[in-house]
Amino acid sequence: MSVILVTGASSGIGKATARNLLQQGHTVYVAARRTEAMEDLVAEGAIPLRMDITKEEDVAGVVERITQDHGALDVLVNNAGYAIYGSVEDTSLDDARAQFEVNMFGLARLTQQLIPAMRERRRGTIINVSSMGGKIYTPLGAWYHATKHALEGWSDALRIELKPFGINVVVIEPGIIATEFGDVMTKPMLDRSGNGPYGRLAHAIAASKAPMSKPTVVAKAIARAVQSRRPKTRYVAGNLARPLMFVRKYFGDRVYDRLIMSQFT
Repeated sequence: MSVILVTGASSGIGKATARNLLQQGHTVYVAARRTEAMEDLVAEGAIPLRMDITKEEDVAGVVERITQDHGALDVLVNNAGYAIYGSVEDTSLDDARAQFEVNMFGLARLTQQLIPAMRERRRGTIINVSSMGGKIYTPLGAWYHATKHALEGWSDALRIELKPFGINVVVIEPGIIATEFGDVMTKPMLDRSGNGPYGRLAHAIAASKAPMSKPTVVAKAIARAVQSRRPKTRYVAGNLARPLMFVRKYFGDRVYDRLIMSQFT
């Protein structure tokens, strides 16, 4: 069995992933700002850690605790993240920077500090939860997509750097999943762009109702990566991920643009 850290485990994909891994008998640390939202996981055997991934002292504390307990992790699941939506014109650079601090730089800080012990043991798996949004794009989502596109490229470079040390790097690309994602995204998007030149589009996006997959679909994909001796470099899971990524890759920008915008006009 493995020693695993799951970030962003207070809800959604992170919570479903932690629960799945606990049921398989792994030692699972769960990290989030809201430790009270992880009490159900604690009751199932998880070890809770309070961590705001944008705070260096929080990240250092988590790394120190795991190092003291086990020396090194077997698996890191970088799941913490969120989305801001709003037009590029309407979104402040402070908000954009905050998005990158959580989705990219905080994740990178934690990973950097956990790599040395994995490297010394010459084994480990780093699983980065990206999104189909790391390969495609949607209107008013420029800054969110920018973070996920960055995570994809960062993960690819990290994978070839760490391969000689026996460390796997895996990217998970969820589609549309039933989590708090939409609730967190919608009101701020309307606050930014709901009353100006992008208002019609913003309200159309807020009103859209695409079928959603359960977080357990992604949790199972992550579990497959954990269990595999030679995991794939990418796992795709959830509604619309495969078809939208296929259209984007093989039909080109203009066809994809028309397809996406047809959903909001």
